[in-house]
Amino acid sequence: MTKLFLRFALLGVAVASVACAGSFPPPSERLSSAEAASRSAREMGAEKDPKAALYLKYANEQIDQSKALIAAGENRRADEILSRASADAELALQLAKEQTMRAAAKEAIDKLKALRAGK
Repeated sequence: MTKLFLRFALLGVAVASVACAGSFPPPSERLSSAEAASRSAREMGAEKDPKAALYLKYANEQIDQSKALIAAGENRRADEILSRASADAELALQLAKEQTMRAAAKEAIDKLKALRAGK
C-alpha cells in the first residue's frame, strides 16, 4: 500500500511540475513594445506610404489578435504573434523614415537645380 501511495504521490508531483512549467506569463511588456512601435510608425507617416501602410496594418492586426489570445489565456502564442507584430511595426517605421528621407533629398536636389538654373 505504501509503495502504491508513493507512486501516486510522485506521479502527482510530476504532473504538477509539468503544469507549472507549462504556464506562461502574459506578454504585457512585448504588447507595450509592439503598440509603441506601431504608434511610432503611424506618427512617422507610415499610413502615407503604401508599403509601410501594409506592414503597419499587419502589425495592428497581430496586436489585436494577441490581445484576444491573452484574454483566452494563450499567452505563449500571443507572445509569438507579438514578436511578429513588433517586427512588422518596425519595418513600417523604417519604410516611413526612408520615404521621408527620399522626399527631403528630392526637395534638396530640386532646390539645387533651381539655384544652378538661376546662375
